[in-house]
Amino acid sequence: MSDDIRTGEIAGSLPEATDAGIYFIGRIRTPWQTRADCPRRGSPDGPICRIEIDTRWADALLGLADHPRIQVLYWMHQARRDLLVQVPRHSGKIAGTFALRSPVRPNPIASSMVDLAGIEGTTVLVRGLDCLDGTPLVDLKPAPKG
Repeated sequence: MSDDIRTGEIAGSLPEATDAGIYFIGRIRTPWQTRADCPRRGSPDGPICRIEIDTRWADALLGLADHPRIQVLYWMHQARRDLLVQVPRHSGKIAGTFALRSPVRPNPIASSMVDLAGIEGTTVLVRGLDCLDGTPLVDLKPAPKG
């Protein structure tokens, strides 16, 4: 996590304790080691990424292969959490955190809709992710039919 604050950004204080617990159900393996390397949004023709599910959750994968697109919820573990106002590099325009898709947020939960490329045991293969290698996995869900 970087403590750098751009001109115009405002940080706030974080609560002393959390309100709930989360079980990380696996880890995501991607080619990206740094935030600068990571794409801003995933692409369906991007590289295949591996979602490694903890074996205790293996039975929860039953039926997932029937869904060509899935939603991946993950924890952006390297993102700072205290900025209220940000200045994105791509626009330079000041905006509140809740008006941005930035990984910097009070609860750094991300959601990506990805194409399911296959399942090998407890490893789910997908295209379209945009997160760092080793990112903790929060949940998987079938994409809404639409």
